[in-house]
Order: sequence, then structure tokens, then C-alpha cells
Amino acid sequence: MSAALTAATNLAAVDVQIVGNLGTIGYGLAAIGPGIGVGIVWAAYIQSTARQPESAGLTRTYAFLGFAVSEALALLGFVVPFILQTTPS
Repeated sequence: MSAALTAATNLAAVDVQIVGNLGTIGYGLAAIGPGIGVGIVWAAYIQSTARQPESAGLTRTYAFLGFAVSEALALLGFVVPFILQTTPS
């Protein structure tokens, strides 16, 4: 009976490590999209400012708004796996 309990404990430890590794991979994949999004937002801002320099003040506001929304998605990708993580009992 003790050997079965030890085997179950070792299996639970392996499961926690697997879930941790999958969470790390998941966050890495979740950070790709917002990284691309931030690049697109700032590229569009630079291009619009180069075409019409007098509108730089107005478009800067929208650029920071787009940046904030993209970064919020990255933070959600970081936090949600911790919220959904189940603890072994």
C-alpha cells in the first residue's frame, strides 16, 4: 500500500511539472500576437506621421490606445493560465 501511495505522489509531481511547462509554452505563444500587434500599431503611426506631420498629435493618442489594448491582451495571456490552473489534491 505504501508503494502505491509513493507512486501516486510521484505521478502527481510529474503532472504538476508538465502543466507548468505547458503554461510556459502557452504564455510564449500568447505573447506572439500582442508583439506583432504593437509592431503594427507603431508602424502605422510612423507612416501616418510621415504622410501628414500636422496630425501627429491626434494619431499619437490612437497609437497609445492601440498599444495599451495590445499589451492588455499580453497580460491576459499571462494571467489566465494561473487562474485556470487546477491544484492537485
